[in-house]
Amino acid sequence: MLTTTLRSKIDSLWDKFWSGGIANPLTAMEQISYLLFMRRLDATDRKRLEDAEWLKQSYTSIFDGSYTAPDRRDYDKGELRWSHFRHLPGDDMLTHVRDRVFPFIKNLGGEDHAFSQYMHDAVFIIPKASLLVEAIGIIDDIYTEIERERLDNGQTFHDTQGDLYEYLLSEISTAGKNGQFRTPRHIIQMMCALVDPKLGDEVCDPACGTGGFLLGAYQNILTRHTSPELRQIDENGMERGLVGDRLTDERQWKVLRERSFYGFDFDTTMVRIGLMNLILHGIDHPNLGYKDTLSKKYDEKDRYDVVLANPPFKGSIDKGDINEDLKLKTTKTELLFVNRMINLLRIGGRAGVIVPDGVLFGSSNAHRNLREMLIEECELQGVVSMPSGVFKPYAGVSTSVLVFVKGGQTEHVWFYDMQADGYSLDDKRDKIEENDIPDVIKQWNQRNPAKEKDRKARAFFVPAQEIRDNKYDLSINRYKEIQYEEVEYDPPKVILKRLRELEDEIGKDLDELQGMLG
Repeated sequence: MLTTTLRSKIDSLWDKFWSGGIANPLTAMEQISYLLFMRRLDATDRKRLEDAEWLKQSYTSIFDGSYTAPDRRDYDKGELRWSHFRHLPGDDMLTHVRDRVFPFIKNLGGEDHAFSQYMHDAVFIIPKASLLVEAIGIIDDIYTEIERERLDNGQTFHDTQGDLYEYLLSEISTAGKNGQFRTPRHIIQMMCALVDPKLGDEVCDPACGTGGFLLGAYQNILTRHTSPELRQIDENGMERGLVGDRLTDERQWKVLRERSFYGFDFDTTMVRIGLMNLILHGIDHPNLGYKDTLSKKYDEKDRYDVVLANPPFKGSIDKGDINEDLKLKTTKTELLFVNRMINLLRIGGRAGVIVPDGVLFGSSNAHRNLREMLIEECELQGVVSMPSGVFKPYAGVSTSVLVFVKGGQTEHVWFYDMQADGYSLDDKRDKIEENDIPDVIKQWNQRNPAKEKDRKARAFFVPAQEIRDNKYDLSINRYKEIQYEEVEYDPPKVILKRLRELEDEIGKDLDELQGMLG
């Protein structure tokens, strides 16, 4: 989570845009993202040069050579770096960024690159040199603070930058509309640890937003291929390692960065921001696209090894536009998206999805049919019940994580009753010590249906037949046994004796007080 200093600087950045004439939060978010992208692009390129030298790999800087700008003049690409233009006078800076740097980043990767395709209609609309100068100064301060956090508190840069995006997005007035809540970074990490994407897997998020799950999958794979001595335990109690030093073959990096991650969203702004987010984190060719994956225009199926998503809750879609491949007779997006995820997976493919708890016990035919689909057409492996404050301040809705494999049949379902995620469950979401996530992952990796039969425990198994007998109800409260601790009270005579002793003591005190008053 961000420090008070970082939050204050981001708030100041928003205020500058508001007072500078860009009052629409979504427009401001786009323009801020472009600047963050320019700044991080410079830093990432320099780090990639250093890493290549350390790993003895070849790397050509994106700032090598010359660039022909729209004014048909050639410029040294080195002049397009943030570290160069941040020192220019205000008017020169605005002209340079608007007419040269921005067109350069719009076409990054060439015409066939997804980023270039979705940046085609993007415009740089910061109107005043003074606003640009102030914004660049604040962004430099933000990244200086992020680096200080990394050195002082062990917070990884990627996580802090992720939190930075989360906080920026929270300022958009449309956040939470149709249930499009941002997924907390540590919940994404937990789900990636449960589903465990591997090198060579094709990973998809059919409602990708800013690309958080794809980034989480990428970082999970990097951790698996980072030497133990280069890993660390992060503030959420999870092992992290983002060096990937065991990926020694350049072809492995190419597969990871270019042919592993796919996402779709029906908001072009989110697609643009998601593309920038993933590219900044080292995924050179993220395959993100503008599509409504529930509509008739979307035709992919049996395609991916891993699907991860936090689809919109409480949304609905026009009945006439629902894809015929979706079996469920409903317009509820929280049901249709799980159906879509099943369809997207290859046989043997794995999925992790966040659903509102109503999906687990809803009584409609569509609710029951989806649960039956998960039990009978998939191997439903796990249900992690999360506390209701996980999505605050966006919403207090109770949610669970479903983990399943397409194909086969369910024999037992593993349940976990998660009580704390490491943060307070109010709107402030302050860091606290109680955190079940490390235990969720540990218990998941050690799960054994033959041993975990105690329904009073935090984690336990339920036979699939019992779930069938309960109309496929998947709510943890249906199966968990509550352990009541018997309270022993003293006999009434003992209680009365104590009350009399207390009464005598109060009387003495009152007599003493009256004596003092004369």
